[in-house]
Amino acid sequence: MNFISRRSFLKLTGAATVLSLREFIPTTLAGTGRKPNVVFILCDDLGYADIGCYGQKIIRTPNIDRMAAEGMRFTQHYSGFPVCAPSRCVLMTGKHSGHAFIRDNRGMKPEGQYPIPTGTITLAELFKQQRYTTGAFGKWGLGSMDSTGSPLKQGFDRFFGYNCQSRAHNLYPPSLWDNDKSITLNNDVPHPPQKLSEGTDPNDPANYSQFVGKDYAPDLYMEQARRFLRENKDKPFFLFVPTIIPHLALQVPEDSLAEYRGKFSDPPYPGGRGYLPHFSPRAAYAAMITRMDREVGSLMTLVKEFGLDDNTIFVFSSDNGPLNGKHQGLAGTDAMFFNSAGGLRDGKGSVYEGGIRVPCIVRWQGKIAAGTTSDRVTGFEDWIPTLMDLIGMPDVSPKDVDGLSFAPTLLDKSQEARPFLYREFPGYGGQQSVRIGDWKGVRQNLVPRGRKAQPNLHIELYNLKNDISESKDVSEQHPDIVAKIEKIMCEQHRPSAEFPLVALDQR
Repeated sequence: MNFISRRSFLKLTGAATVLSLREFIPTTLAGTGRKPNVVFILCDDLGYADIGCYGQKIIRTPNIDRMAAEGMRFTQHYSGFPVCAPSRCVLMTGKHSGHAFIRDNRGMKPEGQYPIPTGTITLAELFKQQRYTTGAFGKWGLGSMDSTGSPLKQGFDRFFGYNCQSRAHNLYPPSLWDNDKSITLNNDVPHPPQKLSEGTDPNDPANYSQFVGKDYAPDLYMEQARRFLRENKDKPFFLFVPTIIPHLALQVPEDSLAEYRGKFSDPPYPGGRGYLPHFSPRAAYAAMITRMDREVGSLMTLVKEFGLDDNTIFVFSSDNGPLNGKHQGLAGTDAMFFNSAGGLRDGKGSVYEGGIRVPCIVRWQGKIAAGTTSDRVTGFEDWIPTLMDLIGMPDVSPKDVDGLSFAPTLLDKSQEARPFLYREFPGYGGQQSVRIGDWKGVRQNLVPRGRKAQPNLHIELYNLKNDISESKDVSEQHPDIVAKIEKIMCEQHRPSAEFPLVALDQR
């Protein structure tokens, strides 16, 4: 296979696809008088198998499962990165991890993350250009309110929630952002998080009451999301809901916790490593997801009440994998107990499958066939061209995005297989991965630590069709595949002064 740039690939294979899309997009919009709305729900650290339609056996997610039953479920969808901020950068800009501006989490003072720069074309800005009203409710993480990366400067008309990832580690925070104004909440939960004091009995549930507040942040921003729907139901809207669920800390109101408390063995977590304690952490994790599922259902119900069900595209996904592997047990989480990764290797922070393969569901009543499943390889960089295609504007996507539209797949049209999927991550020791068909190449330790440490340029090779857990390195048996993967790794990595991959940038 001769690997070529996205632009060249589209010249060779995309013309027929775009023509096909133009043939049926006007038909899908006929009689509505307006472009379709988009509701994009992005979870935070939700594992591939943390919801029922992906195999979860303990946590109840009836509304998300219904979304899948009424739409298309993707089995091989990939987040932009294995951690929060850069993954959202890929989603918002359509540029994969080797070209994205933000490539790792990096906090800024007094709060917020390293900002995306002025001039960045985001998904929200593209919707605004098409006269959509845009709103974001949850966690942003791509620049503080006084920076170039503020959501209000990157295409959103309305924002409510957390700007800073580290402050989102408390679900009963002292304050949230309402557009560019900080509002004080009725919470008195220790911040920064603390653990149980020495000598306190961890088996007494009364000792955990100090870590429960009154204003639960997810409830507040979801109510604002519903308000956004009510206020904009008569015009096209893009509603982005980057919820912080189920990211730590483990906190959930009592009415939801009661559904799971005492249902299984659940040793207390006394706190530590910057996270709050919880008397029943497994129950809390499950309850957080089920409560989030209830909120997803409320959005679906509201859209239906407004008569917009046939003209609203719902998307559900996660920004990266669960706290598995080296993170197993952090702050009381137990990905092994819930089988959160569904047999995939590792989790958050890793470019192995458990860190970047995420759930993805797309529902568009009457347009996307109900109860369908796709094994097409897709990624966060694909959302800009895909959504622009679905709203009938296939030519407005920036020419330099790396994504490939999978609108034909969604609308039951034939489509060329993806030539490759590239991922890199300078964090956790420095990593690269490339997927070609069923082949997956992984390279680790590209940012050596210590004065005498040396980078490791060995490429591990796995056949995902036969080895979904990436347990058997077969690189020695397939040097030709390894050579193709190495070539892509070289071509797709653009050096970044802000987020270097030392072993590659110094070659």
